[in-house]
Amino acid sequence: MSALPDAWRTAPTLQGRHVRLEALRAEHADGLREALAGDALAALWYTNVPRAAEVDGWLADVLAQQAQGRWLAFVVRDAAGAVVGTTRFYDMDAGVPRLSIGYTWYAPRVQRTGLNTEAKLLLFGHAFDTLGCISVVLETSWFNHRSRTAIARLGARQDGVMRNHRRHADGTVRDSVIFSILDTEWPAVRSNLLARLAHHDQDSE
Repeated sequence: MSALPDAWRTAPTLQGRHVRLEALRAEHADGLREALAGDALAALWYTNVPRAAEVDGWLADVLAQQAQGRWLAFVVRDAAGAVVGTTRFYDMDAGVPRLSIGYTWYAPRVQRTGLNTEAKLLLFGHAFDTLGCISVVLETSWFNHRSRTAIARLGARQDGVMRNHRRHADGTVRDSVIFSILDTEWPAVRSNLLARLAHHDQDSE
């Protein structure tokens, strides 16, 4: 695989009203452990979320893979600046250009808030408007019905199911449901996300 252009090798800082995305670094370990406290997310067998006690090893692996250009990982902060989760760009191919967004998890307290909607708006905007992607892919486990519904609500289209595609954290084989958004669909998806974000803002007033 040819070397990625510079713009594809550095995670940008993306700032919104509800969320701030910045490059994942070793010093975020304590914040990630706090966001994972109680291990409620890791208890879902069909996800690949680390337990709080596993953060150091998980983080070292993510940063090592990032150094090899495999992905761009972000830490997610809420409006108050607290670390509440992580997400990343992966399967990046600047030659198409296309990438995937995933490996996303959030502390339970910020789920179903405007934070995820705005985070996706910022990530899609960077992928399409800055990197010039013609396709952005999202995938999830067949059994993760909440994630499948959430991805569809963003405006992504389901492309199909890849059987025996990956493994869940418990080692069982995962069928992945694949969604994508094309560059020609991005303006409508952006309008949808902005409307959803405005709705969240009204509910919080």
